[in-house]
Amino acid sequence: MVKLKLTIAYDGSGYDGWQTQKTGVGVQEKVEQALAKLFPSQPKVFGSSRTDTGVHALGMAAHFEVLPAEWRMTTARLLLALNAHLPEDIRVQSAKRVPAEFHARFSAAGKEYRYLVWNHPAMNPLLRTQAWHFKRKLDLAAMRAAAGQFVGRHDFRSFRVNPSYDTDSTVRTLARCDIKRRGPLLTFVIEGDGFLYRMCRGIVGTLVQVGEGKIAATAVRDILAHRDRQRAGMTAPAHGLVLWRVLYDAKNLHPKPRPE
Repeated sequence: MVKLKLTIAYDGSGYDGWQTQKTGVGVQEKVEQALAKLFPSQPKVFGSSRTDTGVHALGMAAHFEVLPAEWRMTTARLLLALNAHLPEDIRVQSAKRVPAEFHARFSAAGKEYRYLVWNHPAMNPLLRTQAWHFKRKLDLAAMRAAAGQFVGRHDFRSFRVNPSYDTDSTVRTLARCDIKRRGPLLTFVIEGDGFLYRMCRGIVGTLVQVGEGKIAATAVRDILAHRDRQRAGMTAPAHGLVLWRVLYDAKNLHPKPRPE
């Protein structure tokens, strides 16, 4: 089989998340429909993440396989052909061949999410579907102090919304959790080896409540230690979240050398 990796960007406003749904429309379904117009075998697509309804992506990674007899184009041609069959709110950003062992989800070494907050009394209408409008002034220094406490290896059970959704360990490692500011626009950057269901949105919601003085900046370690969702802050709205990129070790993206 020929295996190909896609990097996909999409505006999640009109979709019920990435995954194909029994009711509603997922982004995965649209990508598979486009592939079906190019390959008779109608390949299935496997994504790196399951984004929620309304969540966006700039760097969703996915893979699919086709029979060698069906693979008669370059990856550059595949990019153009797929985008010609996709709606304008979904675009394949890159396509490349990968080794048979590659898996978009299980080969991932980490992910980076970004969350946008427009902190101003009046919303920027150009960002109304990409940023959470928070009118009250936020204490950036307090939020940054709290954000630093998330970095490292912790049990994030306090930020798991649905206990039945994740069956594996709730321990995760964050390499980065910081906040950039450009005028009224706040960008929360969260990078880790994995994320629980709605974990990023729970972290952002908690940090925003730190910023408005409802949660102490020093409380994050205590919230993590209690492993209780009721201890953490609110869940931020879905539409401010973007799956920014999926990280892979270079060895997982290139064929292994053949023995002499």
